[in-house]
Amino acid sequence: MRRILFEIWKFRALLFALIARHLTARYRGSLLGFVWSFLNPLCLIAVYSLVFQYYIRFDSVEHYTLFLFAGLLPWIWFSSGLLEATGSISGGGSLITKSLFPAHILPLVSVLTNLIHFLFAVPLLIGFMLFSGLLPTVSFVALPLVILIEALFLVGLSLALSAINVRYRDVQHILGNVMTLWFFLCPILYPIENVPEAFRFTMLLNPVAQFTEMYQSIFIHGEFPSAAMLTMTFVLSIGVCVFGARVFNHYRDEFAELI
Repeated sequence: MRRILFEIWKFRALLFALIARHLTARYRGSLLGFVWSFLNPLCLIAVYSLVFQYYIRFDSVEHYTLFLFAGLLPWIWFSSGLLEATGSISGGGSLITKSLFPAHILPLVSVLTNLIHFLFAVPLLIGFMLFSGLLPTVSFVALPLVILIEALFLVGLSLALSAINVRYRDVQHILGNVMTLWFFLCPILYPIENVPEAFRFTMLLNPVAQFTEMYQSIFIHGEFPSAAMLTMTFVLSIGVCVFGARVFNHYRDEFAELI
């Protein structure tokens, strides 16, 4: 982990350059450009709101569109970042074969690029709060901490899966199906109260479900996430980061040969 952190700092200029290139390349040639960073989540929210507010109703949830927005935005960052990061090294081509190129930069670029899109969309979420008659509270000071914890968890998973995917290309295909299941195991479309008591424990074992609850606490209930949840997810995210770094370092010497 220390080696990777040192190299991130050493190659920070390269990291920022690749993020900038990633951001400009994503919407190159489109008329609206970065506006799609706002339109994509808005379109998704509109679809889910129509279906789950009017067709499959959750009457127990007040401000359902805001509830949906607060859970869906972090999920888009998590799922898009992880899926892109998993294939980033295997798709790195000539960059990876250069002996001095820091391979771990590529999954980090995917994570941070999608983080920037998430941050662009946060003002929309605040706008939905105001439209719903809710005002930001002092609990917003916890938002950077929750984002940091999720980022650490995502970086750890990205390092591990991107390295394993170089040897076993099936990982990126399996992951797409796993992410679909994972989405429905998080209280994004439904409140946690709707989960049967016998299965409530799955929410405690699911860190992304806990991230979702913390965002909902901040944006909807105006409350600080519980200290126990913050501590538990922070320790878990650090552990995942260390594990991901070790897996990455184990496979990194094979990258050039396998690609």
